[in-house]
Amino acid sequence: MKTDVNVVELDVREDLRMKKEPFDKIMGAVKEVGDGESFILHAPFNPVPLHAILRRKGFDRVVEKVESKHWKVTYTKKVAVI
Repeated sequence: MKTDVNVVELDVREDLRMKKEPFDKIMGAVKEVGDGESFILHAPFNPVPLHAILRRKGFDRVVEKVESKHWKVTYTKKVAVI
C-alpha cells in the first residue's frame, strides 16, 4: 500500500504581481501529479478558468479563501479506473 502521497505546491502570487503569466508553470506542475495525488495552488484570486481545464484533466478541487488576495486551491487527481 502506498502511503507517501506526492503533493505539488505552487505559489503564483508573486508571478502575477510581476505581470508574468503563470499558466505554463502551472501546467508543468500539474504534469508532476499522479493519480490520487494533489496539486496546491496559491493565487491572488479564485482561478475559475483553470478549474474547467483541470476538471477535463481529471482533477477535483477544494477552494479556500485564505485572505482577500490569497486563495488556496487544492486539486486532486482522480484515480483512473481500469
